Amino acid sequence: MPKVRVTQMHSPLGRKPGQKATLIGLGLKKQRSTRELEATPSARGMIRKVAHLIKVEELG
Repeated sequence: MPKVRVTQMHSPLGRKPGQKATLIGLGLKKQRSTRELEATPSARGMIRKVAHLIKVEELG
């Protein structure tokens, strides 16, 4: 299954509680933290929900 690298670029301060929880669910705790995830439909949905706070790179 393809993988994606997700990097948190912006702070969740002042955002809706669900967006902060989604970042934690993706494994991102601080700005500039990075995780490599499998591109499952559930991970894609979480990425879409907080797309304005993160940077996504396709790894193949």
